[in-house]
Amino acid sequence: MKILVTGGAGFIGSAVIRHIIRDTDWTVANVDKLTYAGNLESLAEARDSNRHTHFKVDITDRAAIDGIFASFRPDAILHLAAESHVDRSIDGAAPFIDTNIGGTYTLLEAALAYWRTLDPEARARFRFQHISTDEVFGSLGATGKFSETTPYAPNSPYAASKAASDHLVRAWHHTHGLPTLATNCSNNYGPYHFPEKLIPLTIIRALRGQSLPVYGKGENVRDWLHVEDHAEALTLVLRQGKPGETYNVGGDSERKNIDVVRTICRTLDELLPASPQRPHERLIEFVTDRPGHDARYAIDATKIRRKLGWQPRHDFNDGLRQTVRWYLENRGWWERVMSGAYRGERLGLTG
Repeated sequence: MKILVTGGAGFIGSAVIRHIIRDTDWTVANVDKLTYAGNLESLAEARDSNRHTHFKVDITDRAAIDGIFASFRPDAILHLAAESHVDRSIDGAAPFIDTNIGGTYTLLEAALAYWRTLDPEARARFRFQHISTDEVFGSLGATGKFSETTPYAPNSPYAASKAASDHLVRAWHHTHGLPTLATNCSNNYGPYHFPEKLIPLTIIRALRGQSLPVYGKGENVRDWLHVEDHAEALTLVLRQGKPGETYNVGGDSERKNIDVVRTICRTLDELLPASPQRPHERLIEFVTDRPGHDARYAIDATKIRRKLGWQPRHDFNDGLRQTVRWYLENRGWWERVMSGAYRGERLGLTG
């Protein structure tokens, strides 16, 4: 099978491509314009595989996308390309509107035009799979979980842009018959994670002896999903999912942000007994909360478990420990990332 992956040099996209190259016989065309968060080093073994080709193309460039469809002739699309950081969307929403909404529209139009040229058998096999987030559902109270039927209530510019792209995918299926699939996932973690997000930022700043900023009191709750479990779920949905359906993917691992940070600190204390930063918890600093910070996310993954038989393989505590070890053992990767435009500074402040 020939798969077109957008955003394949990003965190989740690179995990998907590593999984495809390692565990399937599929061929991949990786479309990624290599923004600040795109990194070809994250592709590991895929970079040397003759089943992987990278196209440095912006997904809003219709002519270039049409050219890739014509030359590669994919059997399916895994659409992961997106601007994804809430704080950056608060600072400036324009790239989120352009990429997440405009880019998705461009891909849908290009895919529809291509799909209509296929013979009946190929049309029946073709899939357009859109990867989204639980943030489109807004914020939960102390109880309950997001299901596939939860009404949308996005609270950040990022979440609103992803909600809009979800609606476009649904509309192209119901209006034009394009065989689409959609997934909404909880917070991912694992190796090769760009260091603006909570877990890698905490690890790297702790290793450098810098303060560990925690928004508000750290009471916000997230459901954590290992990126390798997510990659396996996405390819399973691609193979077995029903067109027009949405599947929620979660790790069933709710944690308060402060508890995640403290667990990282304790793990570093154990793994680095000679570190002058011990105990690393002394580096924690509570800072002004993010504007409109959602209190709690939690995913109900019952549908994908029952319908497709998927379940995560990683226990959160073990997975987090493995992630900390990965950053300790791959300092060169994140130091090269940190030497670029991003320095680990606070983003998303207003006023």
